[in-house]
Amino acid sequence: MLERMGRDEMRAGDADRQVVADQLRVALDEGRLDLHEYDERLQQTYAAKTYGELSPLLHDLPAAGSVAPVAPVARGASDREVTVRWLTEVWSSWVAVVGITTVIWLVSCVAGGQLNYFWPIWAAGPWGVVLVWVSAMGLATGAPRKEERKRVRKAEQKQLKRERKALQHENKMP
Repeated sequence: MLERMGRDEMRAGDADRQVVADQLRVALDEGRLDLHEYDERLQQTYAAKTYGELSPLLHDLPAAGSVAPVAPVARGASDREVTVRWLTEVWSSWVAVVGITTVIWLVSCVAGGQLNYFWPIWAAGPWGVVLVWVSAMGLATGAPRKEERKRVRKAEQKQLKRERKALQHENKMP
């Protein structure tokens, strides 16, 4: 009976489905699939019972690693750079506000000719305590790397949008 059965009618195993899922993930990472299409194909992959149901899921994709990337992949920022950037974003508004209020306090002391009560502490203190907590929790949960991934993804989306606009503009020109 197996002699008459073609490969498309043969049952696929878990390992076969995993190979297809891995190839779909590579296609997503390379930008060949959007997230919605990847999700649809992944669902179909795990629902497939035969090789014939798996084959169409990859038919329009090149074999993984068979095509050289168009642009070199940029080196990701180091953990230290990412952490410093994130902490700077978290604390920058605090530094600005405390700096401004301290300058106002200092000017009022000079103008009055006496050392006044340091009232900027009421802005700096509670807000600083909250930021210390936010910083500690963010570092503990990996927030700097998450924010970096978001920033990179947003930059990639902007670049893709620019490229699409350029292609549309080229196609409209006579």
